[in-house]
Amino acid sequence: MVTIINFEKRQSKSGKEFHALIIQGGIEMVRSAETGQFYATVKRCSIASTLDEDSCKAMIGEKLDGKIEKVTCDPYEYVVQETGEVIELSHRWSYVPNSQSVSMPSFSSIEEVMA
Repeated sequence: MVTIINFEKRQSKSGKEFHALIIQGGIEMVRSAETGQFYATVKRCSIASTLDEDSCKAMIGEKLDGKIEKVTCDPYEYVVQETGEVIELSHRWSYVPNSQSVSMPSFSSIEEVMA
């Protein structure tokens, strides 16, 4: 299960505004590669939506069946907010529904979703 924890107003490459839902998975315990100690963490990602602001606000706290998984992608630069360090990543976190039997349409951009 994942939980909708927030939303953000974003702008597509073509300049069209949309809302993205911010979702979060459950707590996970991870062992530090440096110290060997465990720490608690959660995975977060965003999902583009066609919802208006009021609908997004109403969705906060709702739970969705599924999980957040690591997906390989082309390398990109990421700035660590806490330190300002620029690192290169080759993965992203993506929402994956539990049910593989549900046929879900595939879109290549938010413009297709909004059409």
